Amino acid sequence: MANSTMVTEFLLLGSPDGWKLSFLYFMVLLLTYLSTLLGNLLIIIVTSADQNLHTPMYFFLRNLSILDMCFISITVPNACVNSLTGNRAISVAGCATQIFLVIFCACVELLFLSIMAWDRYVAICQPLQYLLIMNPQFCVRMTLASLLSGLVYAGVHTGNTFQLSFCQSNLVHQFFCDVPSLLRLSCSDTTINKVLILVSAVVLCGGVFIFIAMSYICIFSTVLKSPNRAPGKAFSTCTPHILVVSVFLSSVTGVYLRPSANSDTLQDLILSAFYTMVPPFLNPLIYSLRNKQVKEAVRKIMGRQFLSEK
Repeated sequence: MANSTMVTEFLLLGSPDGWKLSFLYFMVLLLTYLSTLLGNLLIIIVTSADQNLHTPMYFFLRNLSILDMCFISITVPNACVNSLTGNRAISVAGCATQIFLVIFCACVELLFLSIMAWDRYVAICQPLQYLLIMNPQFCVRMTLASLLSGLVYAGVHTGNTFQLSFCQSNLVHQFFCDVPSLLRLSCSDTTINKVLILVSAVVLCGGVFIFIAMSYICIFSTVLKSPNRAPGKAFSTCTPHILVVSVFLSSVTGVYLRPSANSDTLQDLILSAFYTMVPPFLNPLIYSLRNKQVKEAVRKIMGRQFLSEK
């Protein structure tokens, strides 16, 4: 990273003042993190162990759970440690790594959610061709394409951010390093960076939104036109996915597209928590508690475990 930065480290936003508030902040982060790990780990184990769940839908759900475990692990453990130790410093290299990984996971999460919407579209609108279209080769290729796209997307934004000079305050008004917070600290001209963020966010987030919206319009149209299909079942399958996508897209666009002049630290914290913590936390609850196949698989595995202990 060849730049003229005068800042050797950044200071992340600390926990609230006072021991009680600091401890509460720590416990909320820790419980959210542990719940997210356990929920996603349960989905990974269940979808891997049960042969009935070796389908394209659960292949992508398993990938999403692995990604979510990584996503929340980038920011929350560090925030927990910082709240206990009071050490808020993070090196420039550490900050760059965190930004790269957060953007990578966010981009791949959006692409995975898009693929899952396509999977539901094919399953409901073209059921006879489902196994032909959603074949194993296609699933693996789409996964690899999503990961590669995430690497390129994250690399461009991280490299573009750390070409800037940081010679003003080193206090990042966020519990992790993110691009909008660093742009406010730069003493360089950030116009190109802001334009790149705007264009890429509109293309990626807008493209994902349009693709998923069109998929569900076709799904709902097909279900309502077919007298043999149960609308309630289709809606119960698709609604959770729409909820996760809505939360994720609205919070991401709120953080990255809001003008700096209108920036508010509390709002930034809440929006950032929504896109880095809420979707990974919600996904296991939505896809396990509302899914009969997953619940049945959990019962089978728990039953086997109980019998083996006898």
